[in-house]
Amino acid sequence: MSTAHPAGAVPPETPWTLTPRNPMRVVLLSTLLFEVLLFALAIPVMILVSDAPPLAASLYGSGAAVLALAAAGLLRKPVGYPLGWLAQPAGILLGFLTPAMFVVGAMFAALWIVSFVLGKRLDGRAAPTAA
Repeated sequence: MSTAHPAGAVPPETPWTLTPRNPMRVVLLSTLLFEVLLFALAIPVMILVSDAPPLAASLYGSGAAVLALAAAGLLRKPVGYPLGWLAQPAGILLGFLTPAMFVVGAMFAALWIVSFVLGKRLDGRAAPTAA
């Protein structure tokens, strides 16, 4: 027997998503939205402070910002979480253009990981009561 889910519904048993009512989804969404701002503001830092080539700084910085924005916009769908996971190393990799992004990107990645792990714990606590 097939267990079909309505369009856009995320099955709670997937390891890379959180349940729709999990409060940590708001934290993950906020993290991604702050990353959009961070990646966009890192572009002038890469150009003016680190002397990165303007084209490379613009392409990589805006690419990372668009990835984080897409992840934030699609967080209600199953594809949003993998995009959010991809946005984390993208932010860290910006450190090759300006070294400060190694540290700042790692801090945001740590925030993403801790929020996701705590969200999974909340899902685990809610699962036995839902059965």
